[in-house]
Parts: sequence; structure tokens; C-alpha cells
Amino acid sequence: MTGIRPTIDLQPETYGHWRTSDVGAITERLERGVILDMLGDVSGRRVLDVGCGDGDLAVDLSRRGALVDGIDTAPSMIEAARQRASEQRSTARFQVASAQNLPFAAEQFDLVVAVTILCFVQDAPPVLAEIARVLRPGGRLVIGELGTWSSWAAMRRVRGWLGSPLWRKAKFRTARELRALAGGAGLVAGPVRGAIYYPHCGLGARLIGPFDSRVSRMTNFGAAFLAMAAAKPIPLVTAQG
Repeated sequence: MTGIRPTIDLQPETYGHWRTSDVGAITERLERGVILDMLGDVSGRRVLDVGCGDGDLAVDLSRRGALVDGIDTAPSMIEAARQRASEQRSTARFQVASAQNLPFAAEQFDLVVAVTILCFVQDAPPVLAEIARVLRPGGRLVIGELGTWSSWAAMRRVRGWLGSPLWRKAKFRTARELRALAGGAGLVAGPVRGAIYYPHCGLGARLIGPFDSRVSRMTNFGAAFLAMAAAKPIPLVTAQG
């Protein structure tokens, strides 16, 4: 869900309202498609969803055969995620925790997915360092964030200036900044893909949404959503003697 990850002003119901709106349903589908494409086949893989919200993505990955853990700082979100998992008979597990202090031992996960959480983190490098710590060598981070150069970002900046506590401290990033954050954590960043090139309205989503993937193949400039995969290198073993 574009821009929905902080605890300020958000409850699990916010996700439901978003997904049932025209612009929300189309946007969610396009963003999810990019994330799933970057994750690839998750069957049998151990996956961590950082900032899992109400567990929709985590449960989806569980249905695809992944062994999923999800964390979020909001107890209400974790409660909703557990209820979703129970209703859908998912094996996904959830707990309240901070992205800056992940409650897992080192090198536990094949994949880590983090969708729109860094935009509400004031100090992002420690989060990337924690993600790198829990990834196994050869493992991959797939991250989705809010792009700087989009009409969505402009609208949200205005809302922040007008006093919205949700957007006042939000951080929108460029593809270069995402790559730099990954590199600073010792990860090897891949290409950055864009999505959501239409304005924040149902009509724009309906008219332009069908062409979103075509635009994405040409540029990530103007995208409201940026997605990037970054791999944890496998240490070289030097033969001795």
C-alpha cells in the first residue's frame, strides 16, 4: 500500500478502506506485482516481512509456500495480522518488534521484504544494517519505497506542510539513495523499478494503470513507488596451504 507503514494515525481498518477504493485496489495490485516479481519463487524459503502491517503480504507469501515471519511496531497491526493468518489457515508468524532491533539471530532468512517503512524512519542505515545481519549469505532484500519525483510525493509534502502528522516527517527517496543505503549495509543493489505513474485518483488509476508496466520499462522517474532488490554477498573462501 503506497505510503502506509507508520503507526501515526493508522489502524488496520485503514488498509481495508484503501484496498476497496478504486485507486487503492489498482495501486495495491501493481505494487504487489513488482514486489512478487522481484522476490521470485518463495516456496520453501524463509522470509521476513519487516513492517508487515495487517499481514496481507506475509499471508500471501505463506500461501505461495514461504516460511514467513512478520514484524511491526504497532500491536494493533500484529493482532490483525494474526487474525488474518488464523482465518486463512496460514502458517505465517507475527510479533511486535522494531526494524532497528530485529529479534532474530544472524543469517536466518533467505529473503527479507520491506515495503514503505524507510519513509517513516528517521535514521535508515541501522535498519539496513539489521536486515543485512539477519540475511543469509546469498540472501536477498526486496524493498519498496516512496519515490521523490512524483505527484503523490508532492501532494503528501503539501499535506505535511498543512499539519498532517503522518506526512510531516516522511522521507521520499530516489533510486540512487536506495542503492546507496543498500551499499552502506554491505548489500549489492540491483536495478530499481518504478510503479504508479498516475495521479492519486480513481480515474487516473483506471485510465493510466493499464500502461504502468510499459512506462516502468522505460524509466523510474515520476514513479510514486520504487522497488529494488539487493543481495548479500557470499564470502569468498581462500584456500590455504
